[in-house]
Amino acid sequence: MAFKLEPILFLFFLFTIVSRDCEAAKGGPGYPPQIPKPDVNYKDITMVKGLCARLYVPKTAINPNQKLPLVVYYHGGAFVGYSAFLSPHDDFVYSLVKNSSTIVLSVEYGLATNNHPLSVPFNDSWRALKWVASHSSGQGPEEWINKKVDFSRVFLLGDSAGATLAHSMTMKAGSKMLKGLDINGIVLIHPYFWGSKPIGHEAKEADKRAGGDAVWNNAGGARLGLDNPLVNPLVDPKLASLGCSKVLVFIAGEDIYRDRGFYYCEALRTNGWKGKVELVETPGEKHVFHLNEPNSKNTQDMLHRISSFLSTA
Repeated sequence: MAFKLEPILFLFFLFTIVSRDCEAAKGGPGYPPQIPKPDVNYKDITMVKGLCARLYVPKTAINPNQKLPLVVYYHGGAFVGYSAFLSPHDDFVYSLVKNSSTIVLSVEYGLATNNHPLSVPFNDSWRALKWVASHSSGQGPEEWINKKVDFSRVFLLGDSAGATLAHSMTMKAGSKMLKGLDINGIVLIHPYFWGSKPIGHEAKEADKRAGGDAVWNNAGGARLGLDNPLVNPLVDPKLASLGCSKVLVFIAGEDIYRDRGFYYCEALRTNGWKGKVELVETPGEKHVFHLNEPNSKNTQDMLHRISSFLSTA
């Protein structure tokens, strides 16, 4: 997955990630301007020191007493790249908010760079959830969440490595209850799940297998191994404790990770987990096509399916 960044965007991206400066994300001299989003209200917030996010609220929520579902979104990027504040993830979330009438908190977690270990994106993702939970009584630091979020409808969503984070956070929530926060469901788009032994079509795609290994190892996962439950939930003996009641998984027909997503769903259905799982396959498409082809029919179908999932019990 590769996106072209203009030089000023690259410098912004690099400075923000390395310094973890949440204020830099709000723009200003030397930084890219905010992209107009006429159908939503949004702002960039600091949740806790060194951890920020972009919060989106649809303008359709004009009734001050109207409560909406909350989606906590974790962007992809192999744990080492991209940002909640830049295209294509910012564009995708904007489309999601418009299509689903939900509130979205897009987390700018720290990346696993040379200066930060792989534990950083996982720890930051959990810190973000704890911050969300602090609003469940209506007394949290962010008024938009206090006033507008229906805490009976909280979802996690991620694509690629962000889906790995979303799954991991839901597993953690299943064993470490967050006071005031129950995760209703998770949406995993082309999840980066992996393992040391090929499954399905992987045995015939050696070059892509090497790329899958590299994603984990280059982010600092080599010491943990490819069969750590953080990246290989198929070997997790605690998978049945997944802390939500429903799961929606998208896989793409030309994606090396497609079989992992399929068998993840099968494992949930057969290992004692009591929730409902849905699998959606898009034939002929590649990994994270929704980011590369935001206006395609398949992307619009995906957004519609997510919207339906978020709106039903």
